[in-house]
Amino acid sequence: MATTRMILRAIKKRPFLFPASSHSFSSSRHGSTLVVAEHDSGAVKPHSLSAVTAATSLAGNGNSSVSVLLAGSGPSLHQAASHAASSHPSVSQVLIADSEKFKSPLAEPWAKLVHLVQQQGGYSHIIAASNSFGKNIMPRAAALLDVSPITDVTGISDAQTFVRPIYAGNALCTVRYTGSNPCILTIRSTSFPVPQKSNDSKAEASISQVNLSNFDEALIIFFWISADLNKSRYIYQTSQDDEGPDLGNARVVITGGRALKNAENFKLIENLAKKLGGAVGATRAAVDAGFVPNDLQVGQTGKIVAPELYMAFGVSGAIQHLAGMRDSKVIVAVNNDADAPIFQVADYGLVGDLFEVIPELLEKLPEKK
Repeated sequence: MATTRMILRAIKKRPFLFPASSHSFSSSRHGSTLVVAEHDSGAVKPHSLSAVTAATSLAGNGNSSVSVLLAGSGPSLHQAASHAASSHPSVSQVLIADSEKFKSPLAEPWAKLVHLVQQQGGYSHIIAASNSFGKNIMPRAAALLDVSPITDVTGISDAQTFVRPIYAGNALCTVRYTGSNPCILTIRSTSFPVPQKSNDSKAEASISQVNLSNFDEALIIFFWISADLNKSRYIYQTSQDDEGPDLGNARVVITGGRALKNAENFKLIENLAKKLGGAVGATRAAVDAGFVPNDLQVGQTGKIVAPELYMAFGVSGAIQHLAGMRDSKVIVAVNNDADAPIFQVADYGLVGDLFEVIPELLEKLPEKK
């Protein structure tokens, strides 16, 4: 077990407080692939950029290509299209579906859009991130296309062979797809890091409009046949006002468990995260106890993270939680129970009282530069 001094030394050895270096990635092009992307405020979200990275690792023959599908309405959609067009040299085309029907991420119209674009483009693969956006749309799109999706992909061996975790991440399963086109995948974004954009790359993909002339008629027929008309509707969306990094993409994540006892004590976690320039995470027990909102939950039923540094305070290490953070580069655990399962995966472990350790860390850690 480590001491507080050892933990401080481990943090200082790693460049967590400085800008990230660029990741290496494969530049090989592949067969026709459609990436269903999510965007916000005029930019493609990092999870979807990870899906583009995954698409580039699919080996293909002939005129290989990657197309990105964006939908929505207004100026932000076209700004996101420009961002997608220059996001990766392997992207050859950006398709935009400009309609108020796609302003909200309801599964029914989006799945039908994917079905329509597939009919027009005949793609061999369709990929989306395995987040709430992808998990909501892709299963329904797969049903419309009468294919079986492969979910939570963490590795791509070739165009038909994929690796995905099973048993809460305790084992990896190699899956070979033998069905008809398209092969539908959702990928874990933590396994496909987004490369930094090269300043040397000046080429941009073409931007085209999706032909939606028959979409309304097809949508009405689809809803009538499946009896899905008006089964779901968009009400509103809320987002947490937080100046810190997004939990799913943060390089440093500080997580608290039920041992923090109440929401007021959870501010210790927030203060430490702020000092390290990281994001705040929580266990399901802490979320269920009402300490923090559920969008901060890390685990099998929460968000999957793989930061450079993961610090867990008062986290026992239940299998469901480990499934969401075991791919972190460096794991630091503080718990007063020496037999806590979290220590089995931790690189640095300290048996101690978190109410003593965190204030000491706050006192000795330098301010983020």
